[in-house]
Amino acid sequence: MPDFTRLILFLFCLTALVESRKPKRRRSTGQLEMTKPSHLYKKNLDVTKIHKGKPQPLLRVEDHDFSMRPAFGGPAIPVGVDVQVESLDSISEVDMDFTMTLYLRHYWKDERLAFPSTSNKSMTFDGRLVKKIWVPDVFFVHSKRSFIHDTTTDNIMLRVFPDGHVLYSMRITVTAMCNMDFSHFPLDSQTCSLELESYAYTDEDLMLYWKNGDESLKTDEKISLSQFLIQKFHTTSRLAFYSSTGWYNRLYINFTLRRHIFFFLLQTYFPATLMVMLSWVSFWIDRRAVPARVSLGITTVLTMSTIITGVNASMPRVSYIKAVDIYLWVSFVFVFLSVLEYAAVNYLTTVQERKERKLREKFPCMSGMLPSRTMMLDGSYSESEANSLAGYPRSHILTEEERQDKIVVHLALSNESNSSRKKGFLKGHVGLRIFQNTHAIDKYSRLIFPASYIFFNLIYWSVFS
Repeated sequence: MPDFTRLILFLFCLTALVESRKPKRRRSTGQLEMTKPSHLYKKNLDVTKIHKGKPQPLLRVEDHDFSMRPAFGGPAIPVGVDVQVESLDSISEVDMDFTMTLYLRHYWKDERLAFPSTSNKSMTFDGRLVKKIWVPDVFFVHSKRSFIHDTTTDNIMLRVFPDGHVLYSMRITVTAMCNMDFSHFPLDSQTCSLELESYAYTDEDLMLYWKNGDESLKTDEKISLSQFLIQKFHTTSRLAFYSSTGWYNRLYINFTLRRHIFFFLLQTYFPATLMVMLSWVSFWIDRRAVPARVSLGITTVLTMSTIITGVNASMPRVSYIKAVDIYLWVSFVFVFLSVLEYAAVNYLTTVQERKERKLREKFPCMSGMLPSRTMMLDGSYSESEANSLAGYPRSHILTEEERQDKIVVHLALSNESNSSRKKGFLKGHVGLRIFQNTHAIDKYSRLIFPASYIFFNLIYWSVFS
């Protein structure tokens, strides 16, 4: 019984298998519908999913020790350098530094990176390979801050050629020190330099040089600064010695800047000159207008002090005198002297009035005489005097004796004044006459002050420009 059951099950399975292999007919058309193999429908194959084994790398980085320089133990490896300056970002007088963005490129040969190739002229990599191979350890001497740009990724490029030559390029922004001399500020020119040097390898192991000489330094034509005119870029190289480590090759990127003067003419020189000229206005104001002349003098002095303070606030505290300091302080002296000039005028006016008061007290009879009356030497009145006395009563007309006494007093006063004038003439010189007449000080000041200031400007601009 069990054998019979097994036979029936075997026949049933065999029948089902035969039916499954028969061709099927379509009910609608009556055509045969053959079942096609599934691999015939895969026309676009994804080759990335076909595993052919691990590819062989062209650069056999793992087979060498790149912690040592190429040709270790042999002669110094030459490393060529060229630079393309992208921008000069800022020049700071206070911090005495500059900020520059540049493309720094190195060229050397490392036979360990050579690879056989008939189709590839070179292979380009990003910054990930730099950490696995040897690269020159060039740094910026006297730099304060520097960084490699990393947006959107590290701005580093490595290109390897089949014979082992390597190009290593990166985009860097560096802030370096610049020793500036402000003795001619703002009529000055500054020369700054960016210095490149190997940190670990002396000239016996690594030889830095400009790859194409003066052509190794290129600049963007659009580089410009607000306060400076870029006059010249050039390259130099020399050896640097350190007492503890030895001699190193050092490369220099030198550039000369000349400051634009027009900004300082508008902000410093013109205001200072106008303040000096404004102080001269007091020479044309009446000496008795004390409030007007004093307020004008104080205003010009305070304005000059403000200009000097504003200029020095944006400058480093150097221990020497700058060209702008000379101009501003000389202008301040001219303004201050104009104030002292009025002080002298006012003092001498007070002294003269005191002398006249003492003279009137010494001869009180002079106060009774009319200044407009004139008398003949023989004591008689002139016709104009007689007409002016026609309306006076008899009691006001002087007698003959009184008239003679007053003539004597008048002659005595005239003789005294004449004697004093003769003494002044004998002593005198123009300075004494100025002191006797205070108006003369203002008259001479109107000529001396402008002439002296013009002469100073001629000497200043001829020396510093």
